[in-house]
Amino acid sequence: MRRKGCIRQWSLPASLCLLLSIGNMAGADEVSDTRTRQRLQKPEGRALENYSQQPGQPLHDAIKQQQRRPAVAVDLKRALQPFDNPEDDSMLPEASGQQVTITDIRQRALQNNLQVKVARMDPELARQSLREEQAKFDQVIFAYAKYAEKDTPAMSGDKVIIKSDNPLLDGELAKLNLDAQKKEYWDVEAGIKVPLRTGGTVTLSAPLENRQSLGKFASDQYRSALRFSFSQPLLRNAGRDVNEASIRIAELDRDGVQLRTRLQTIRIVAMVDKAYWELYEAWAALDVRKNQFEYASQNLSMVKRRVQEGLTAKVEINRAEIGVADRMEALIVAETNLKLAHRQLQFLLNDLPDDQEKQSPWVPATPPNLVRFEFDRAHLIRDALDSRIELLDQELKLSADLIQIDYLQNQTLPMFSLDYQYGALSGSGERFSDIGQDLFQGRYRDWSVGLKFEMPVSNEARKAKLDRAVAQRMQRLTTKTLQTLTVKREIHDALDKIDQNWQRIIAARQQVLVAGINYEAELKQFNEGLRTMTEVLETLTRLGEAQLKEIRAISDYQISLVDVAFATGTVLGHGQISLQ
Repeated sequence: MRRKGCIRQWSLPASLCLLLSIGNMAGADEVSDTRTRQRLQKPEGRALENYSQQPGQPLHDAIKQQQRRPAVAVDLKRALQPFDNPEDDSMLPEASGQQVTITDIRQRALQNNLQVKVARMDPELARQSLREEQAKFDQVIFAYAKYAEKDTPAMSGDKVIIKSDNPLLDGELAKLNLDAQKKEYWDVEAGIKVPLRTGGTVTLSAPLENRQSLGKFASDQYRSALRFSFSQPLLRNAGRDVNEASIRIAELDRDGVQLRTRLQTIRIVAMVDKAYWELYEAWAALDVRKNQFEYASQNLSMVKRRVQEGLTAKVEINRAEIGVADRMEALIVAETNLKLAHRQLQFLLNDLPDDQEKQSPWVPATPPNLVRFEFDRAHLIRDALDSRIELLDQELKLSADLIQIDYLQNQTLPMFSLDYQYGALSGSGERFSDIGQDLFQGRYRDWSVGLKFEMPVSNEARKAKLDRAVAQRMQRLTTKTLQTLTVKREIHDALDKIDQNWQRIIAARQQVLVAGINYEAELKQFNEGLRTMTEVLETLTRLGEAQLKEIRAISDYQISLVDVAFATGTVLGHGQISLQ
């Protein structure tokens, strides 16, 4: 971008010059809007896996490395058995409903989400604004016609002294008497006005007039001309950069709107991905609560049978019934959470029916991606700083600020312009066919040249606008620095959460194994009369909580992958989405 220094004559304040210098130094390493346009044209092909320094490690391999003893096969239902390959098998029950994949959900979001539809209108509005600015140099064809009629009464004129070769008239004082006259005349002019990108204006026109007098001294005359005029500012509003400033700012604004539209799309995709995994978690949690209720009900039946056989005290029936009631409450809450998660996803997809009872529920069909990657943080940060849309948008605004500062700096100069006009005139003719006579022979002509100077006494209004533009740019530079630090922090935080959630998955998997063994052991000891049903239910509760921890850890891990993709600007590449 071209940068101007401070003007010596009609100079800016010293503090303003210093701010401009600081602003130019701070923006010396800026990336121009060319890179932004290249970024807009580039497809979103970057995926998180490409930043891993080593091949991804599946969950079952990580568990084998973490386990200190071999896996124990617990003879319980499927929900209590450890997954051999949890990254391949879904933790969800085989529920009846509409199977939806995360790819389907993303596609529906981009097609139906109202926020995306609203954002897609912004680029069209920006393009129309740009067209409006580009039209400021359109040529103007003009024409006008005027007809007038004047009927004047006779009036006495001024006193005059007659000079004549006749000695009888020479030196005599006389009073004129104007005769009553009726005059008719019409004027027609057509031409073209051409605004120049240098700030000047060129006008070509061809006037035509007729003067007709009726009375004792009747006359009828026609006259025409060809006129050329040129006006050019020499200081304020002079030059292409100044006069094209609004167009360049509109172009940058158009690119910024396209970036913000893409950012809105990325945010919706990230929100939909998170809502999908929250629905996945709600389904899995409901399955755990159902199993908990079923096992508690089986325990109640077993206790009643043992009481009838005289093997167990009757008080154990009450304890078992309390356990069933507790799990019934948890099951009701899980069903409500599933409805809320389902409704949230429908809301994001703009697919919220009035009667949801008749609609089959959505069941996530995409298994979680339980593979661990060792991301290259430095590489991620470099690419994020190079392509994060928020930073690119800020660079466009900084470029627009420079253009605005240059323009306002020019506006502080005096108004000094050159005006030139030339006209080729025709002689007066008594017929319409005589209007072109002598027009191209240069016999009659008029021309003029002039200079115009104008300058406010204090010029404070324009200086204040310039100072405000400089201060705004300094503020935006500080904001960009803050955004850069924020991006770095977001990436580090998201990567740390990925590591944390991965370790949570492994720990929860171990806890599920141990809790399953413990529950089986406590149930056997109850049958031998060594444990109460309260103690059995406590181990069953711990087993259910361990399963819920694993489910939440898996869901949080998928969400943390989405957060990393958003922080690094790879959401579309991560989701294999192209907006081109």
